[in-house]
Amino acid sequence: MTKRASDVVIRPKRQVTLPSELCDRLGIAPGDVLEFSIEGSALIARPRKLAALTSLREIQRAFKASGVSEEDLQQAGRRVRQQIARERYGTRA
Repeated sequence: MTKRASDVVIRPKRQVTLPSELCDRLGIAPGDVLEFSIEGSALIARPRKLAALTSLREIQRAFKASGVSEEDLQQAGRRVRQQIARERYGTRA
């Protein structure tokens, strides 16, 4: 994606209006949520859905690098849930 700069004005109530071409390129519409972060001296805005997908990919990479199988993870989760059930309710889940 080509980098393009767009000027926006911060209004008295700290509101901004995003140019429609910018919204179209990002696939965002009124009501969508943006995640803002600061990287160096830059303000970065990402659609929340994109941020969630990026986080999911990072988790998938870490999971793959860990060498733990999906089955091992599920078994560990079952053991933890059973332990919690025993501690809370004195039963086995």
